[in-house]
Amino acid sequence: MTIALIGDRDPKILAHQAIEQSLALFSAKFSWIGTEEIVEPRQMLGAYRGIWAVPGSPYRDTDGALAAIQHAREMRVPFLGTCGGFQHALLEYARNVLGLAHAAHAELEPAASDPLIAPLACALLEKSDRIHLVPRTRLHRIYGADVVTEGYHCSYGPNPRFEALLSESPLTINARDDVGEVRGVELDGHPFYIGVLFQPERAALTGKRHPLIEAFLEASR
Repeated sequence: MTIALIGDRDPKILAHQAIEQSLALFSAKFSWIGTEEIVEPRQMLGAYRGIWAVPGSPYRDTDGALAAIQHAREMRVPFLGTCGGFQHALLEYARNVLGLAHAAHAELEPAASDPLIAPLACALLEKSDRIHLVPRTRLHRIYGADVVTEGYHCSYGPNPRFEALLSESPLTINARDDVGEVRGVELDGHPFYIGVLFQPERAALTGKRHPLIEAFLEASR
């Protein structure tokens, strides 16, 4: 089992340190793949058992990141997207499945009038927050709890105006914050496809295995 980490590795980014530590706790093999390297995703990613789109956006090559996420979705490769990876998973789905070809990310297109990914009302930089898990979702089963607390380092999230489109699609909302804003999604009918705005990898910074990462790795075997 080898996991492809889709993102532009930077040893100064705490989440990147945490991801490596988290995978080491499970003795999982992994390879970093820079977004600018992804030109033929089937050829480049075909040997990997799981794909993790990691924090650290804006990526050097947005199209490369989106191509890797599309590959995971269409080829039914177990997928995990955290923070920026979650945001780009929403962007890929909106453009390629929901028909929103011009769906925008405000960090990449600050002049966009109605971006799919918009600035959070209150930035979650080095903060923890409560998350309410939606019953009967895969994420709820993984945690075995209704409410959890997770850490963030994030300034952007889903624009609530587009939530109705998700409710009519197989991309199911599986987590919300205290005021009801979307904090996670999962794709029905996919072997494992979960994106969350928070960073579960941070558990490794205190030497703890995280159940979401464990479930992702188990699905990738």
